[in-house]
Amino acid sequence: MKDLSLNLLDIAENSVKAGATLTQLLLTQEASILTFQVVDDGCGMTEEILRGVVDPFYTTRTTRKVGMGLPLLRMAAEQTGGTMEVESRHFKDHPDDHGTVVTAVFHTDHIDCPPVGDLVATVTTLIQGHPDTDFYFRHTTDTVQVELDTRQLREILGEVSLAEYEVLQWITGFLTDQYNGQQA
Repeated sequence: MKDLSLNLLDIAENSVKAGATLTQLLLTQEASILTFQVVDDGCGMTEEILRGVVDPFYTTRTTRKVGMGLPLLRMAAEQTGGTMEVESRHFKDHPDDHGTVVTAVFHTDHIDCPPVGDLVATVTTLIQGHPDTDFYFRHTTDTVQVELDTRQLREILGEVSLAEYEVLQWITGFLTDQYNGQQA
């Protein structure tokens, strides 16, 4: 994938498919270390699936025989001297505390570090495509913290769908203003 926002989109889509009601998209940059994390409360993975999830020739999909999302993320992180790990708790074994955490660490000063990409478009696309799923997005750097929680939006908007054009335009502007250092 060309940039990390596309990896974020891919993993978040997997979270939604796993039945997550809340998916957290967390990026933290401290000096030259970028930690990328997707945390969900979906069904989780069994130990067997968890062991094979980073193998590109392993997938639970029936429409194709390969799954490249996590293997590509792991490769991108490792090319910078970083790491990737996946932790998961399957709902059958952990009925009250299940879900998956994908964590990737990148050394941003490495020549092979991919660009972060368009995080505003990624978050907006996720909300538009899954207006009934909650997302919490936070991107923290030395100079800015950008944050959006769809649960708060639902409290304010009531029955108005998050997929409404005007709502999506507001979300785009709200995130963009935070990146530009403006208070909304």
